[in-house]
Amino acid sequence: MTQVQKDRPWLFRTYAGHSTAEASNALYRSNLAKGQTGLSVAFDLPTQTGYDSDHILARGEVGKVGVPVSHLGDMRTLFADIPLDQMNTSMTINATAPWLLALYIAAAEEQGADISALQGTVQNDIIKEYLSRGTYICPPKPSLRMITDIAAYTRAHLPKWNPMNVCSYHLQEAGATPEQELAFALATATAVLDDLKGKVPEEHFGQMVGRISFFVNAGIRFVTEMCKMRAFVDLWDEICRDRYGVSDPKMRRFRYGVQVNSLGLTEQQPENNVYRILIEMLAVTLSKKARARAVQLPAWNEALGLPRPWDQQWSLRMQQIMAFETDLLEYEDLFDENPAVERKVASLKEGARAELALIDSMGGAVEAIEYMKSRLVESNAARIGQIESGDMTVVGVNAYQSGEASPLTAGDDAIMTVDPKNEAEQIARLTRWRAARDAQAVNEALRDLRAAALDGSNIMPPSIAAAKAGVTTGEWGDVLRQAFGQYRGPTGVSATPSNRTEGLDEIRDQVAAVSDRLGRKLTFLMGKPGLDGHSNGAEQIATRARDCGMEISYEGIRLTPDEIITAARDGAVHVIGLSILSGSHMPLMQELMSKLRAAELIHIPVIVGGIIPDEDAQKLRAMGIARIYTPKDFELNRIMFDIVALADPGPGNIAAQ
Repeated sequence: MTQVQKDRPWLFRTYAGHSTAEASNALYRSNLAKGQTGLSVAFDLPTQTGYDSDHILARGEVGKVGVPVSHLGDMRTLFADIPLDQMNTSMTINATAPWLLALYIAAAEEQGADISALQGTVQNDIIKEYLSRGTYICPPKPSLRMITDIAAYTRAHLPKWNPMNVCSYHLQEAGATPEQELAFALATATAVLDDLKGKVPEEHFGQMVGRISFFVNAGIRFVTEMCKMRAFVDLWDEICRDRYGVSDPKMRRFRYGVQVNSLGLTEQQPENNVYRILIEMLAVTLSKKARARAVQLPAWNEALGLPRPWDQQWSLRMQQIMAFETDLLEYEDLFDENPAVERKVASLKEGARAELALIDSMGGAVEAIEYMKSRLVESNAARIGQIESGDMTVVGVNAYQSGEASPLTAGDDAIMTVDPKNEAEQIARLTRWRAARDAQAVNEALRDLRAAALDGSNIMPPSIAAAKAGVTTGEWGDVLRQAFGQYRGPTGVSATPSNRTEGLDEIRDQVAAVSDRLGRKLTFLMGKPGLDGHSNGAEQIATRARDCGMEISYEGIRLTPDEIITAARDGAVHVIGLSILSGSHMPLMQELMSKLRAAELIHIPVIVGGIIPDEDAQKLRAMGIARIYTPKDFELNRIMFDIVALADPGPGNIAAQ
């Protein structure tokens, strides 16, 4: 093998943001000082879904999974002393991408930056939000329009900016097979480019194709994942050449960033996650042909809670060791002409093309959302079934479970926690911001924004004007909700039971017996309170409960406590199950249990699942929560037995007491 000049390493990123803009700014500057070469901004759920920090749905969610940005003042603070014209910034933002980019542009202008020099990416992939992550606002068609509005605007004003980052990462987290991840992501990209055709001059269209980037997931089966990336490269080149007539090979290049898989990180023996993360990074770095342009790694303890700066530093050092201590970057592609690799890549491409053809026959990705969602739920159910049966080995979970306790998880500071005071302080800052701004300028900016939304004008110029006028995230979001309406995506959970029979006979018998004692079918309500849209667990619980013979009520994500109580009363449910993965379980459960008492429904047992520390679990039990489940509780049938026992009205049953 011929040695060549050493390649430049990929961008080193750490997905980060929490608590407040000030605290996140300190974290960014610290990470940059440690050798990080790009920023990857995590926003909290209210910001992602277009609500201000003081909205009722934001309660308990402020600063939990990212940084709250309610207005230009927050964005200004977030990037204080970080020269934006010298930075490459990735923002994981979708439904509110036009707004956050507008705030970023306004903040950069205040710094005196040349806007045309700004480099970075807004994720801006709303289709995957409908399928897997849930931070959408509007229906698909106006959402697609805003994606291409950003693309058209950046072509004219921010030529170095990536206007969309097609995100297959969360598809794999939701259970996608490699073929589905390939097909669903590429179908999303073609839906966007088809819509963009009429918004940019024909002579610039090839350049815009070249600005589309991707954000992918690399799982533990690293040979398959590496082959998946090589398949992505080939398929994207094929689509750009044949579907869009792009002749310049540079514009057909598959450009992607990656975060390796978080789905496989385990709460049990969490130190093993270090090895998982390293192995998964190999899939996107070993093959030069398919090497990522930017890599961000999760921390080893993300299944336990919010990583500390030290945990993030450990992940960053993993990248630096790979790039600077090994000889990886000194060689051409290590896998060219490898027959095993070529066979696997060909197989993946064949499966992805078949799936793409089916989606195209339905009218494209926007029209096929319900189909794709149902496929993900089915694939995830199959994956969980393999773990339960032992057909898929997960070390420390369903195999090799005995061992020494992890010293890394000992102590009160083993994970970082967000101070509850931050939410009140953020709301106070928001109140002061509203009081200090020019109300007339705000009203005029909102009027112009509403007019653009309704008449089809590009949404970016009035959004930037609104940012400068002092409009808030919630006000911007409200204009879109009024103009386009709100949307509730498909759950992927059908009312028809699957053909699954393995291991369910005993549970079905118990469900039938308890239903007889109840006088009607055992009814289970699955709810997702708050703004957390990660619904994979809720979907699987609802699906398994349905397959066990229960009557299920599952209306999807983003329910208020009042809506859950109404559903419980109207459906006369026997057990309520709630899934909260954002860390907001304490305030949401306090509110829900209080309202259940007021509604005289406190007799209904409540079970809760999420990333819940032991200390919080004790407090939840004291509130009256009947059962608590965390990621280590992978055996869904055991949860089903618990639900049946809690609903059983038979004499001597103490499960519900």
